[in-house]
Amino acid sequence: MNHATEVFQPLQGDDPPTVAGYRLAARLGAGGMGRVYLSHTHGGRPVAIKVVRPELADDPDFRRRFRREVDAARRVRGAYTAELIDADADGTPPWSATLYVPGPSLTDAVARRGPLPVPAVLQLMAGVAEALQAIHAVGIVHRDLKPSNVLLAADGPRVIDFGISLAADFTSHTATGVTVGTPHFMAPEQATAGEVTAATDVFALGQTAAFAALGRPLYGDGSAIGVLYRIVHDDPDLSLLPEQLRPLFARCLAAAPEERATPAEIVDWCGQRLGADADAGAGPAVWRDVLGPEVAVPSPLPTPTRVLPQPLVVTQPQSLPGGPGERRARRRRTALITAAAVTAGAVALGGLLWTVQDAGIRFRDWVAGAPSTPGPQESGRSSGSASSTQESESRAGAAGSGGGTPEASVPSPAKSASPQVETHAPLMLTPETSLSFHEPFMRDDRKGDIRFDCKDVGCAVESDTSVFLQLFGKSGATLDECRLMLASADRHRWTLAGAAAGSEICVKHSNGDIALLVLQTKQTALPELATLTVDMTIWRDAA
Repeated sequence: MNHATEVFQPLQGDDPPTVAGYRLAARLGAGGMGRVYLSHTHGGRPVAIKVVRPELADDPDFRRRFRREVDAARRVRGAYTAELIDADADGTPPWSATLYVPGPSLTDAVARRGPLPVPAVLQLMAGVAEALQAIHAVGIVHRDLKPSNVLLAADGPRVIDFGISLAADFTSHTATGVTVGTPHFMAPEQATAGEVTAATDVFALGQTAAFAALGRPLYGDGSAIGVLYRIVHDDPDLSLLPEQLRPLFARCLAAAPEERATPAEIVDWCGQRLGADADAGAGPAVWRDVLGPEVAVPSPLPTPTRVLPQPLVVTQPQSLPGGPGERRARRRRTALITAAAVTAGAVALGGLLWTVQDAGIRFRDWVAGAPSTPGPQESGRSSGSASSTQESESRAGAAGSGGGTPEASVPSPAKSASPQVETHAPLMLTPETSLSFHEPFMRDDRKGDIRFDCKDVGCAVESDTSVFLQLFGKSGATLDECRLMLASADRHRWTLAGAAAGSEICVKHSNGDIALLVLQTKQTALPELATLTVDMTIWRDAA
């Protein structure tokens, strides 16, 4: 059976196509910190891109911790860790890139195969303990070591998310004294909000290895509170584990941190029992059986090439076959083509002269204090669009009486010159309010055209009457840019994961009105208190 469809999921509508220049090829999964995608370096090496959840990205304390832990994680070099190769704690949203490990997580391997045999458990514990040595050497405590954070490669396990998991702890919406981590794999001191040290990771290693040997958590299932109570107050039932492994598990799962084995002792203990297999590179043959069928990693996506328009080339025939009548017909066609080219050149030159003159007139009006047709930002500072339109018409009439300037004689482009413009700012959306294209523009219910929804991670704007498209790049979008981008838009819901202050979203109503939303503030850390403040410019009947 090929598990490629389980490992590499297609990108969804709310997934970004790229992250900081990395083209995303597939979705790998999601976790407490965000979503994980498959991408490739410029040299073609596969990497895992983790994009941080918006509610964490909105927290300044998280960004500070994330930056500190990324700096520390860059220093980790170990045979059994997934190396961090790139990251940006100041990105929108923050992200990190680690080398992709071609293999299942321990969670998936156990779910597919069942409990691991003893040699594979020994190989697992030795590899993870060696990874902890590399992690602890640079002053990092993992804090969230668990089966889903251990990937099984052909040459041994790989520990992921080291250090960075610390950045997610105790965000602004985490109260003091609340435990952070995965309950089934916590140490007693972690469950009681005590001091977390390298010994905490050793306890988690014991629980992770016990999961591999049993096929289920050592402290049982049930509610998080019940599991944590047993971890703090009960001794683990080691009789469930293979007899030859019990002495090592007893050292790893000691209640007192100072009584636990060190990662170096674990490596040595496992190495002695694995014997010659420990130095065989890929480990015992049974380890390879655990991995299951190899899954081919998708190739890098091709870089899109820009297609430039080619000039029209008229090739003259080298000879004129046929009789005199045919030759005269060809000469007439050549003459017509030449005349058409001359005419087109004259029209283009006239358009260029009109553009230069029009720019000069607009510059003259600007110096004199007369505003030109406002864009979405200018219209918000003007007192209204009617007076500007009347001034433009009066200038055009005066120019026409004076002998016909280009502004008076050349008609404006269709459907774009002067649609009615309205600006409304600021407007604050909550999950209980909505915006409308018509009065009242700000509604106290959810019956308007644009609603703010925070039921899902990341929050989103949605509509039954309108479609959305977020613009990326420079700010100051115009009506023509929104009109062009919205021509093929069909999404009635737009996730705000990649939106920040200053982001611009074009909106098209089914009645032909077009709007530009400019985000001013976004607060999504607490969904029940989430708010979105925007400036809204509306162009009437502009689609």
